[in-house]
Amino acid sequence: MIAIIDYKAGNLTSVRLALEHIGAECVITSDASTISAADRIIFPGVGAAGEAVRNLEQLGLIGAIRQAARSGKPFLGICLGTQIILDYSEEDGGTECLGVLPGEVRRFAPADPSYKIPHIGWNTVRIVKPHPIFEGIEDESEFYFVHSYYPVPSDKAHVFGETEYAEVSFASVIGCSNIVAVQFHPERSGRIGLQLLANFVRWDGKC
Repeated sequence: MIAIIDYKAGNLTSVRLALEHIGAECVITSDASTISAADRIIFPGVGAAGEAVRNLEQLGLIGAIRQAARSGKPFLGICLGTQIILDYSEEDGGTECLGVLPGEVRRFAPADPSYKIPHIGWNTVRIVKPHPIFEGIEDESEFYFVHSYYPVPSDKAHVFGETEYAEVSFASVIGCSNIVAVQFHPERSGRIGLQLLANFVRWDGKC
């Protein structure tokens, strides 16, 4: 069973439908015991970091997420879920995040006004380091992005994919051990996104 963590941060139905499309059993939950009992964890989200962390605190989920990340079970972050597993975000005047992976989250600040923020639409992911999540996916495949902030891991070894936008080459796929996290939305990225999710479902949590 895959637990999709619900912390009032966006519509989770598209994630569930994508998983069901590839035949994966999943449940949307905000229950810490259900998360702990799951075989795999997906931590999605859209919205603002500050509100997201407050929701996690109110729901009593921060400990369960940290425990899941340390458990060795395959753990997938998506979009906002990717950002707030790092230590700190510039969003909302500065937000202390979960500290699952070391690093911070910065806002796009291009000098060229032709770059629209948020970054919305299809963009390529350059594979900089192999990972089982990329099985059957060509280098520089396109995925769908919606975000104004981007992850900056402290350790370059935690970067598996990069994307260029707004004068920045940012980490769009990060991870370590049983954790992998993507800045884009695989559930909204068509066939390639479904392939990535299927890879996650098959992944043993090792890389």
